[in-house]
Amino acid sequence: MPNGHLQLPPILRTPRLELRPVAAADAAFLAALLNDPAWLRYIGDRGVRTVADAERYIEGRIWSQYAAHGFGMYIMELRGASRAIGTCGLVRREFLAGPDLGVALLPAWVGHGYATEGARAVIGHAERTLGIDPLYAIVRSENTRSVGMLERLRFTHQGPFAVPPEGTAVELYMRSGAGS
Repeated sequence: MPNGHLQLPPILRTPRLELRPVAAADAAFLAALLNDPAWLRYIGDRGVRTVADAERYIEGRIWSQYAAHGFGMYIMELRGASRAIGTCGLVRREFLAGPDLGVALLPAWVGHGYATEGARAVIGHAERTLGIDPLYAIVRSENTRSVGMLERLRFTHQGPFAVPPEGTAVELYMRSGAGS
């Protein structure tokens, strides 16, 4: 874990999952997840190839979000099994007006409702505890599973969006807790 001065987000629990802050010991898991073909296709290449790369990614990309914003990505584990199956959480990107929801699972865990269950926990924490409204999500249009999940979670399509600096084409979604 990062040094004792960093305020970590709280553990979130659902009926089947525990979402906990990312630890240094998660580097091997993240190296596998970030090199999964679905991650590379739908989220993008983060240049993480080794466990050492993943350790740097944790410190530079994940823990820095905790330090700067008090939120970030979680490791999703099966409750009672301490088995990591994916990540879910909030990311603050300079090109969006507010935090966006991110979810990724290893292939064996896709299609069982875990992504939606984890996302509901993160959304609830963001809206009720952190007072974040609205929430955003960016997704490639061909990622139909994620588009469907966002719609089930009451995100509304805002239109096409070009992610800077490369201009990667994605679809922008937004969820406002006001009136939900």
